[in-house]
Amino acid sequence: MEAPTRTRVLLVRHGETAWSVRGRHTGRTDVPLLDRGRRMAELLGERLSRAPWDDLDGVQVRTSPLVRASETCEIAGFGARATPWDALMEWDYGAYEGLTTEEIRERAGEDWVIWRDGVPGGESRDAMAERADRVVEWARSADRDVLLFAHGHLLRTLAARWLGEDLDFGARLRLAPASLSVLGWAYGEPAVERWNDTGHLD
Repeated sequence: MEAPTRTRVLLVRHGETAWSVRGRHTGRTDVPLLDRGRRMAELLGERLSRAPWDDLDGVQVRTSPLVRASETCEIAGFGARATPWDALMEWDYGAYEGLTTEEIRERAGEDWVIWRDGVPGGESRDAMAERADRVVEWARSADRDVLLFAHGHLLRTLAARWLGEDLDFGARLRLAPASLSVLGWAYGEPAVERWNDTGHLD
């Protein structure tokens, strides 16, 4: 028998930016949405306004304060209900900020992977996991569903930690711009209910 209903966590990655299109690591640089990114946010908002979501009445909304996330939140129709939260900011990439994976591998070696190797001068893997754990703890203590607008690496780390996995499990979780994901429960255990859903963009 299924366990009683518990809090779900709905995750939205921000829409496209000029840096995300080019694959540039965008940590704390405040890059705005492209016109296409704003349209993606509109389509997401239209989807969440319809059944079965029905505007997510009563859900608690938090957003990264970085403009690409907060603007996605606003355009999707949740800005007035959202509280900015620094814990939802993207990984601080330090010396690798603004670089593509190919450019980083020219410096760090061809087998560089952020989930294993981290970044020099930025946020450590342990600090990133600890920050995600704070979000998980807060979400599990909430008395209603929560909706989070944030960033690719942060949300993938959050999903890994929700499942009780190490940070590097996030490497196995692809996450597209303006995607919708849901973390929940199955038979009393943390589970992924929906992941990287971009049906509203088709």
